[in-house]
Amino acid sequence: MARIVPWLDRHQIPLYLLALGVGAAVGLIVPVSEAWIDPLLMALIYATFLGLPLASPSSTLGSSLRDTRFLAALLVLNFVLVPAVVYLLTRPIAQNHTLLIGVLLVLLAPCVDYVIVFSGLAGGAKEKLLAATPLLMGLQMLLLPVYLRFFAPAASEVFQLSPFIRAFLLLIALPFAAAALTQRLPIAQRAQHTAESSMVPLMMLTLAVVVASQIPAVRHDLPLAAIPIYVAFLLIMAPIGALTAKVFHQDVPATRALVFSGATRNSLVVLPLALTVPGAAAVVVTQTLVELLGMVVYVRLLPRFIR
Repeated sequence: MARIVPWLDRHQIPLYLLALGVGAAVGLIVPVSEAWIDPLLMALIYATFLGLPLASPSSTLGSSLRDTRFLAALLVLNFVLVPAVVYLLTRPIAQNHTLLIGVLLVLLAPCVDYVIVFSGLAGGAKEKLLAATPLLMGLQMLLLPVYLRFFAPAASEVFQLSPFIRAFLLLIALPFAAAALTQRLPIAQRAQHTAESSMVPLMMLTLAVVVASQIPAVRHDLPLAAIPIYVAFLLIMAPIGALTAKVFHQDVPATRALVFSGATRNSLVVLPLALTVPGAAAVVVTQTLVELLGMVVYVRLLPRFIR
C-alpha cells in the first residue's frame, strides 16, 4: 500500500480519464442507477474534509481562513467575474431553455472537490482551496437560484430551492460534521491516512458511476451546442484567473489555485439538481467530460506560464 498510494498520486489524471472511459463503456452495456451518485459524493467530500484541520482552528486551516486577500480574490473571481463570462457565453443559446439551464447550472457553480487535486498537481495552494470549501459551497447554494432567475427567467417555473437545501445538507453539512467528529476521536490519525489513501480510487469510482449513469442520455441526446461554450470557458478563465490573482497580489501557488478554482466547475455536486430539469443532466455530464480533458492541459501548461 505504501508504494501504491504515491503511484496513484502521480498518475491521477490518466486514471481519472480511464475511469471516465470505463464508466462510459459500462453505462452503454448495463444500466447504472443514479442512486449511487449522492452516497459517493458524500464519501468523497467527507474524505476531502478530513484533510482540513477542523479540530484545530489555529493551524493551517485557520491561517488560510484569515488570508482575506486570497478569499476576496476567490469570491470576486467565482461570483462576479465568472457569472459575467457565463452570461456572455450563453447568449447564443438563450432561446434553448433546457440547454441554457444545464449550462448555467454547471458553469455558475465553483468546484469544491477535485479542483483541490488538480490544483495540487500543478503546484497550486491546495490548502487555501480546502479552507475555502465550505464558504464556496454555501455561497453557491445561496447565489445559484439568484443567477438562474436573472440569466434565465423561465427557470423559476421549474427550479425550486429544495434541491439546493438537500444538496447542501447531504453534500456539505453532513460530511463536514462527520469529519469534524472523526477528528476528535482516537482513530482520527488513522482515518485521515485512510481517507488520503483512498482519494484517488474514490474519485475514480465517483467519476465512473456518474458517467455510467448518464452516458445513455448523452449518447442519444449529445448537447453539441454546449461543447464550444465549455471549451471557450476553459480558455477564457485561465487568463482571467491569473489577472485576478495579480490584482490581489497573490504569489505563484495562490495564483495557480485561483486559476483552477475559476475554471473548474461543480458538475458532480450540481448533477442531482440538474436531474430535476429534463434533459439538463446530459448537459452537465458533457461539461464534466470536456472539463477533465481541459484539466489535463491545465496541469501540463499552467506551471510553465505561471511561475
